Amino acid sequence: MKLDSRGRVTISRAIREAAGFKPGDEVDVGFEDGKITIARSGPMRTRGRQPVEHMRGPATLKMTTDEIMALTRGEP
Repeated sequence: MKLDSRGRVTISRAIREAAGFKPGDEVDVGFEDGKITIARSGPMRTRGRQPVEHMRGPATLKMTTDEIMALTRGEP
């Protein structure tokens, strides 16, 4: 593997699959005894993360854009 000009490295697909890493995973990078380690981070404990995760995904409400805008504006 080779570092790019910004200090980044690409982890090969075989290693990502063996480690179970998926796009968007949070990882912790450490350095101890001259070795770099990469491990999956635990779940983020931010105050807003749970509601956002709950709302993520396709909309299931069958409303037009005009109907949604009227609701947000308080129009009848």
